[in-house]
This record gives sequence, structure tokens and C-alpha cells, in this order.
Amino acid sequence: MTELRGPVRIVGTGLIGTSIGLALGRLGVVVELVDADPENALMAERIGAGARSVQIEPQLVVVAVPPDHVGEVIAQQLRQTDAIVTDAASVKGKPLTDAKAITDDLTRYVGSHPMAGSERNGPLAGRADLFDGATWAITPHATSDPEGVQLVRRLAEACGARTVEMSVEDHDLAVARVSHLPQLMSSLAAGTLVDAPSAHLELSGQGVRDVTRIAASDPGLWTQIVSANSPALSGLLEQIRDELDRLLVALSKEEAAEEVTAVLHRGVSGAVRVPGKHGTPHIDLVTVLVTIPDRPGQLARLFADAAASGANVEDLRIDHSPGRPVGEVELAVKPGSVDQLVEVLTERGWSVHR
Repeated sequence: MTELRGPVRIVGTGLIGTSIGLALGRLGVVVELVDADPENALMAERIGAGARSVQIEPQLVVVAVPPDHVGEVIAQQLRQTDAIVTDAASVKGKPLTDAKAITDDLTRYVGSHPMAGSERNGPLAGRADLFDGATWAITPHATSDPEGVQLVRRLAEACGARTVEMSVEDHDLAVARVSHLPQLMSSLAAGTLVDAPSAHLELSGQGVRDVTRIAASDPGLWTQIVSANSPALSGLLEQIRDELDRLLVALSKEEAAEEVTAVLHRGVSGAVRVPGKHGTPHIDLVTVLVTIPDRPGQLARLFADAAASGANVEDLRIDHSPGRPVGEVELAVKPGSVDQLVEVLTERGWSVHR
């Protein structure tokens, strides 16, 4: 079995590169940090993601630069080192094509993609636990060294992720479906709010916050991602366009209920296919609503009381009530835990609603 001994060179110290360095640091792996922006590398070093100068040949190189430059840096690192080279780009076809245009020998290159991230970017957004329980796709190409594939798998596992292996083409269609298309849908929905009257926005609730949350992501980065994966995205967007056209035709008629109901039912069927946490099968959860005063310490007290009930909170949301000194916390738990959770929280003075 190929073991990850290090050193590991990380090229690019944004959110992902820095988080990989921090995760490997938990295991004592020596990490070298390289970045075109010296300030980014210095900041990543200061928070413990690695060192800017390591006088040892790397065993593995991780390329974590913006999508437009990934292929070029892969080829550069293959020329400069004898290491296995992987990357963390969210699109795999374009980096492979770009690297092939520069070098003929890609044996030591194995693509990969950790499915984790944040709306924030830069080294200060890095977290050692970013990949804990996340899925990390490994995408070898036809000439990838099998030992290199194993080494990249060890990298992902060392960072706390579970791995799945797939082809480059299958990966790009998958991420278009579960990541890139949702980003565009979120941005389109948020875009309708730009010229909305302030009175309309005052009615905003958790629904619009859920839908538009990822719209706050870096437009420059996402322009590169979407452009790099345009073939896979185009087919999905055409499918969405056809569905929207049918829905618009239906809404122009007096009786639109049948078509609307079909759209909503199909949405429910798709939503329940999304895996639960840690890749487990989807579980129907029950939401318990708790009114919480907007004062320091109340959230910690609520969590302590929920833990005392024995219920495991699978998910939560916090919604602030406009104009009121309270908020609502939605605690999502398994059905078998609901009665006990409600009973304990009520006993301890919380206003609880199922």
C-alpha cells in the first residue's frame, strides 16, 4: 500500500490549499506552501498550514490554484519534480486537456476534487476540519500511475474525507448537476432581488435565505468554473429551460394546477435522493421550532437542553424575527426523538412548536 509520508507541496494557499495544509498538519505531515502571492503564503504559514521553504523533494504536489491556471501549473510541477501531482479543481476535463497541450507525459498526474468549500475564500478562511466527512472525488485518466492513484486516496483520507473514484467525464457531469447548476440557480434567484422595493425585502424569510446563500460566492472564481464546465452545464440548463417553458405555458392558462403540481412533485422526488450527512441514505427529519431570545448565551443554553433530552440534532437553522427581540431556531431531528425533545425543552421553559 502506498503511504503518504510527505513532504507535500501545496501550490495555491486559498481556502482549499490552506485547509489541506492544516488538515495534514494534524498528522504531522511536512507541508511546503507555494503561492504566486507571497502574502497569501505568509498568512497560511502563520496560521499553521505549513512552511514556505522545505528543502526536501516533495512526495506529492497538490495544485490548488484558480481553474484557468490549473493545467499550466500541473505541467510545471511535473517538469520540476519527480512527485505525484494532483489538483483540487472542481472541473477535471479542462485541466487535463490544458496539461496535455504542454506535456506528453501525464503518468504522474491524478486528478482529484474535494467536495467541500465555503462562500469565503483566502487563507484565513482555511479550516483543518473542512474535509472531515466530505466526499473527495479521484479522477484518474487513462495513463495515471496506479500507485499515484493510491497516494492521492491516502491524501484525501488523511484530510478526513471519504473517496469515490470516477472518470473525468462522469465527474464533470456530476458536479455540473450537484454544484455548478445550483450555484447558477441561486445567482439567478438572487438577481431578481437587485431592483426589488425595500418593502418586498422586509418580508424575507428563511426560504429566500436558503435559496440565495451561495449566490454570495466569488463571481470571478465561479466564472472560471462555469466556463470550464460549459459542455456539461449546457445540457442541464437546456433541460431547465424546457421545464420553465412548460411551466410558463401552464401558468398562462386558467388551470395551471396540474403542471405546477407535477413540477413540485418532481422536486420532492429529487430532493429525497440527496444523501444525508456523511453520505448516509436520506432520512425524513422532523423540525421542532423553538423561540429564542436574542441575548448572549441563549443559543448555548438551548443546545445544552436539547442534548439533555438525548436527541441528536441532525441539522438546524436560525431565523431572526424582523422588529422583534427574538428569533426562531429550527432543530431537525429523527422522528423517534421528537416527543422527548419537546418534553424536555418545554419543561425547561422554552416556547416550542412542532
